[in-house]
Amino acid sequence: MAHNLNFNSRTGKYSFFTVKEKAWHNLGQLVEEYPTSAEAIRFAGLDYEVEKSALFTKGSGIIETDDNIIMNDSELEVPNYFANIRTDNNTVLGVVGKDYQIVQNREAFSFFDSIVGGGNGILYETAGALGNGERIFITAKLPDYIRVGNGDDITEKYIFLTTSHDGSGSITAAFTPIRIVCQNTLNASLKNMSNVIRIRHTAGAKQRLEDAHKVMGLANTLSTQLEETFNYWAKIKVGDDEMKKLIQLALCPNKETLKHLQKGNLDELSTVFKNTVDDAFAYAMMSDTQQMETTKGTLFGAYNAVTGFYQNVKTYKDDEAKLKSIVMGGTAQMKSQKAFELCEKFAGFGTDSILVN
Repeated sequence: MAHNLNFNSRTGKYSFFTVKEKAWHNLGQLVEEYPTSAEAIRFAGLDYEVEKSALFTKGSGIIETDDNIIMNDSELEVPNYFANIRTDNNTVLGVVGKDYQIVQNREAFSFFDSIVGGGNGILYETAGALGNGERIFITAKLPDYIRVGNGDDITEKYIFLTTSHDGSGSITAAFTPIRIVCQNTLNASLKNMSNVIRIRHTAGAKQRLEDAHKVMGLANTLSTQLEETFNYWAKIKVGDDEMKKLIQLALCPNKETLKHLQKGNLDELSTVFKNTVDDAFAYAMMSDTQQMETTKGTLFGAYNAVTGFYQNVKTYKDDEAKLKSIVMGGTAQMKSQKAFELCEKFAGFGTDSILVN
């Protein structure tokens, strides 16, 4: 797949680092020890500032003399809009409004530093910049694990943060569990609690970013609830037909397809949808990670069939598209959340409950 990592011409390096594992497309910096925030910023090539600069456009005027009409170009300032400029290389990253407040890269790291300083064992694992440096992302590993079954099926806990300098989106901090055996990102929230905190780039953004350590409490609460839920699901047996039905409903793209599924009109389903379901079902049946005691023929396995399909089977245009789909509120995240909700229904009320819209 293509990558969209920023190449820093000043340093001659790609703006990305990762700890111990191979870097993205073998680019960026591979480091052996978990870095401090100051080291992480430098390794990831994020040690640059962004500033707002006034925007100007050309206007034209006419000066009449006795002999000639002279066209006179003039410079006009664009009101209420500014260019966000990366100061180390004068690259324009985007156009923003007057109320937009820049959150510098170092301030994004301060979110994690406040937790690290509390002695909670947070470890910087990856960070980088995309495009011209207009979007950055950071992942930090939390201590302890979510353990399912006899303890062999382990899920690591991460906080993921991304922010942009082009005005395209909010600062986003999310709790992201990742199942180690297959590197599935398990997008799940419980009891109407989101696993994501969004902070707008407006006047109070810096203060709210500093206060965003509440995501740590969110992570602790969710991880405890998820461990209980996943262990319960690992004990619920699911037949092949039920497994496929759960996958169909989780991947259902629209109301028309849902009606066909509810009525059993499988011949009316599109070929694209049926092929997608078949790929996810094949992953559920044949992947080594689906043959564990916790996943083989279980409700937990059905849930992992959907998350695993998007993480390990589906092809994406590039790594940025995959990142957006899985972590940043895209299709994979929405479908995984749908799978979670369906499994909750199934656990409480059985097969018939999941056919109800």
